[in-house]
Amino acid sequence: MIIYSIRRLLLLLVTLFFLSLVSFSLSYYTPNAPLSGASLTDAYFFYAHNMVHFDFGISSINGEPIKAQLVEALPATMELCTLAFLFALIVGIPAGIIAGVWRNKSADIIISNFALLGFSVPVFGLALLLTLFFSLKLGWLPVSGRIDLLYNLKPITGIALVDAWLSDSPYRQQMIINVLQHLILPIITLAIAPTTEVIRLMRNSTEEIMSENYVKAAATRGLSRFTIIRRHILHNALPPIIPKLGLQFSTMLTLTMVTEIVFNWPGLGRWLVTAIRQQDYSAISAGVMLVGSMVIIVNVLSDIVGAMSNPMKHKVGYAFR
Repeated sequence: MIIYSIRRLLLLLVTLFFLSLVSFSLSYYTPNAPLSGASLTDAYFFYAHNMVHFDFGISSINGEPIKAQLVEALPATMELCTLAFLFALIVGIPAGIIAGVWRNKSADIIISNFALLGFSVPVFGLALLLTLFFSLKLGWLPVSGRIDLLYNLKPITGIALVDAWLSDSPYRQQMIINVLQHLILPIITLAIAPTTEVIRLMRNSTEEIMSENYVKAAATRGLSRFTIIRRHILHNALPPIIPKLGLQFSTMLTLTMVTEIVFNWPGLGRWLVTAIRQQDYSAISAGVMLVGSMVIIVNVLSDIVGAMSNPMKHKVGYAFR
């Protein structure tokens, strides 16, 4: 287990190095690049030194430090992605277990068809449909933004829901409700694709566990389906899919760009798309490095957590090497 973790961490460092080369090239080879005047070696070491200190330079569009813009945009994106990921787990894991336990039955067919439908609908199309129906037609939910402008929400952590909870305003309860109303449509839009994949992974894993002899023996002893799910299926079917859940979180980081544009969400995705439109190569370089680093770190951590939850698999693997 320790050797496996060290190998994954070394792979993380190597991958981050190659990612830094990609990010550096945007600051060196592009038109009017800020580092193009120096030699290649000096420019890279200067870039790496600043990157370690989280200094990404100055935006060529508005003249503001890129670090300050990231500090403002990143919490909004992480709030949206984290809540959407939790939604995908809360809905996807039980639905996948139900589909796997009652495979080829009515419950399995309904869940699988809904999962296929959700996976095939484009994110931007789903976002527009939800906005048209729940916001414009029914008027139940707001169209865009994080909170109504009439509330003076002071930024403390950058996460709107936490800031509303920590607020000392007399309208604190109304602000929390308003923030939640603004979160509903973006979370559902962003969570649909990962939820369908979690359902698929959990269904396949549950189906494999259901074919094991100890589950069949438990059924012959007269244990109820709920008891079998609680004692045998849940903690045996979940560990194999943990490493694959990191890929779903990574997918959400890319889908959030479209979601933030549609719902006018002031996060990292919208900020990066704006930088691409305006050809702000310093901001693009910082965004590529930040988003890529988050994707790599989440995937490596999910692999390590998956190995910790199922250590025998890796012990057997090393025994035959």
